[in-house]
Amino acid sequence: MATFNRRRWDTQPRQPSAGCIFKNPATIPAGRLIEELGLKGHRIGGAEVSPVHGNFLVNLGHARAADVLALIDVIRARAQAERGVHLETEVEIVGDD
Repeated sequence: MATFNRRRWDTQPRQPSAGCIFKNPATIPAGRLIEELGLKGHRIGGAEVSPVHGNFLVNLGHARAADVLALIDVIRARAQAERGVHLETEVEIVGDD
């Protein structure tokens, strides 16, 4: 268990997040796609694409729901425009921003 826990902390961000945001498309893991699109570290307000793992959006301490939703929209648009890949959220988005 310690080995798996250590691996998790080595490959996933330590900041607060909702976990993996997107489902993996059939052709490429979502995190790798986001990294290849150059979006790691991209920020909107207090939300950031984790520099550790591209499929995690982390809260830098002051993120609002609108920040996270806008970042999701940016990622989806780039994936569609540049790779023709439709990203579907793995997290369930409820309510309004």
